[in-house]
Amino acid sequence: MGELIDYDLWRWTPHPEVWLLVAGALGVGVYVVRSLAPAAGEKVERRHKGFYLLAVALLWLAGDWPVHDISEDLLYSVHMVQHLLITLVVPPLLLLATPEWLARRVVDPAGPLARRLLRPLTVGVTFNVVVAITHIPWVVNTSTTNGVFHYTAHLALFVTAVAMWVPVCGPFGELRLAPLTKMFYLFAMSVLPTVPAGFLTFAQTPVYAAYDTPLRLWGVTVANDQQMAGLIMKIAGGLYLWTIIAAVFFRWAARQRAEGPAAPKPAETLTYSDVVAAFERAGEPPAEHREGQGTESP
Repeated sequence: MGELIDYDLWRWTPHPEVWLLVAGALGVGVYVVRSLAPAAGEKVERRHKGFYLLAVALLWLAGDWPVHDISEDLLYSVHMVQHLLITLVVPPLLLLATPEWLARRVVDPAGPLARRLLRPLTVGVTFNVVVAITHIPWVVNTSTTNGVFHYTAHLALFVTAVAMWVPVCGPFGELRLAPLTKMFYLFAMSVLPTVPAGFLTFAQTPVYAAYDTPLRLWGVTVANDQQMAGLIMKIAGGLYLWTIIAAVFFRWAARQRAEGPAAPKPAETLTYSDVVAAFERAGEPPAEHREGQGTESP
C-alpha cells in the first residue's frame, strides 16, 4: 500500500449542518419547557432537563469535528465509537429525558399501529437488522462518499435504536418490560452484534475500501483499525449493556427484599389461666340453652 502518511488531527473542518441540528434540538427543548409544558398545566423536572442536555451534548460530540472527520475518512474504529454513541447512549438518554405527558401527546401507545411497531421482538429484530445492513461493505463505502446516503443510514440507526430502547426505559409504563424479561432482552441485544464484530475482528484482508488509504492517523494500520472496531463493538458495547443488566438485577433484588413477606410471628402458648379468663368473659350460657340441657334424657 506504500508508505504510511500521518494525518494532521488539528485541521479544523466546520460542520454547519451539525450545528443546525444541535441548535434545533435545543430550541425544541426550550419550547417544551417554556411554552408547551405551562400551556398543558405540566412541568419538566430537573432530571429530564439534565438527561436532555447530556443527550444533545453527546450527539454534538458524535457528529462534529474531530470525531466526524476521523470516523468518516480515517479510522473505522472511531466510526464504531460514533455508532455506539448514537445507538446505545443517546437514545436511552432522550427517552429518560421525555416526560410521560409529553410522550403521550406525540404517540398513543394504545393505538393499534404503536402496539404492533413497539413490540419488543419487533423493535429488537429491526434494530439489529439495520445494524447488520450498515456493516455491509457497499453501505459503508457509499456512506463515506455520499452525504445524503450517510445521514440516511445514521438516521435509520438512530430511529430504530430509540424504538429498541422503549421497552427498557421508555416513558410508557405499559410498554416497559418486567425486570427479568428486560434483562433477557438486553442480553439478546448484547449477543446479536457478535456476528459483525467477529467479521471485523478476524478478517484477514481490508473489509472496507474507503478506509484502506495511505493517509493514516497515529500510524494505525488498516488491519489494526478493523480489529479495534470489532472489539469496540463487542466488548465495549457488551460491557455497557451488561452494566445496565446488572443495575436492573440489583434494583429488582433490592425491591424483592423490601417487599418480601414478613417473618411469621411465633405462636403464643395457651395457659390454664387464659382458658379460665376466656370463660369468665363469655359469662353464663343463655337460659333457654340451660333449660334444654336439663330436659335431655340421660
